[in-house]
Amino acid sequence: MSAVRSAFSVQHIDFYYGPSKALSNINLEIEPRKVTALIGPSGCGKSTFLRCLNRMNDTIPGTRVEGRILL
Repeated sequence: MSAVRSAFSVQHIDFYYGPSKALSNINLEIEPRKVTALIGPSGCGKSTFLRCLNRMNDTIPGTRVEGRILL
């Protein structure tokens, strides 16, 4: 039996707007060829998390991401 490798992995992601922590210790592994959905109430950080993955937050002054995103 072979081990399943992640399509991507997010490890211990923290995201800050200035001194305010918006995301704390996010961990996620997505398997190849799997449909994955992020669900939650308005304002819980879904879009902020996705912007961390595609580095869109890098264009906003004063923001910072800590942790690892492995593709």
